[in-house]
Amino acid sequence: MDGSAVKAILFDLDDTLIDTSRAGGVAMRKTGELLKTTLGLDDVTVSTVCEKFKQKLFLESFDPTAGRSIDEVRVGHWEESIQEAVGSRSTHPLAVQCYHLWKNSRLEFLSMSPETRDLLTHLRRTYKLLLLTNGDAQVQREKLKAVGCEEFFDAIVIGGEHAEQKPSPSIFRLCFSKLGVEAKDCVMVGDSLDTDIKGAFNAGVLATVWINRTGGVPNGSVKPDFTVPTVLELPGILAQIERR
Repeated sequence: MDGSAVKAILFDLDDTLIDTSRAGGVAMRKTGELLKTTLGLDDVTVSTVCEKFKQKLFLESFDPTAGRSIDEVRVGHWEESIQEAVGSRSTHPLAVQCYHLWKNSRLEFLSMSPETRDLLTHLRRTYKLLLLTNGDAQVQREKLKAVGCEEFFDAIVIGGEHAEQKPSPSIFRLCFSKLGVEAKDCVMVGDSLDTDIKGAFNAGVLATVWINRTGGVPNGSVKPDFTVPTVLELPGILAQIERR
């Protein structure tokens, strides 16, 4: 490691190391079937309910000190989504069912591929590895338990357990401190331009690697140093960095 320009790699979790979007899609389809059979809804209305839930999830701002658990908040998302789409009938028991089916199905289908596990095992022989993920602490810890990937990392930092999350420079500085390295020693790997790439760039890392699964074009003021469709191409990127 001492002769390497790169000493540490910071990885995002969702849609970088694990396919959270795919698992979420499976979970949403199963929950949609529950709604369809329970309420006798047509496909369009079911789709509307699910899209409303996804939008609430995307806009979610959870305060763990507010007196409600993340589970209660997300049951509320389902209850509101059903009421907004089909009317004001009492839906709390169904919302509880929807939430737990969606949550448990998503966790069930989350996995880290054998190829990714092999990659992390290989990289850890040369580099320090840290997992840096945004999100509520309970939710992300449940994902880590479901996937069983803690063993691959020298440290794990979950944004919801700290005052600030990505792209704040403070959480990147925390990561550097945990690994005993400087920003210039690190590469950040993630799928979000706004949080992973922008945050790491502002924190002064050596290089950023954007996981672009969809083939989209980066936009905004911050451009990744490297773009790949899968984390499995990271060894080739690291070789390029070392040759610079």
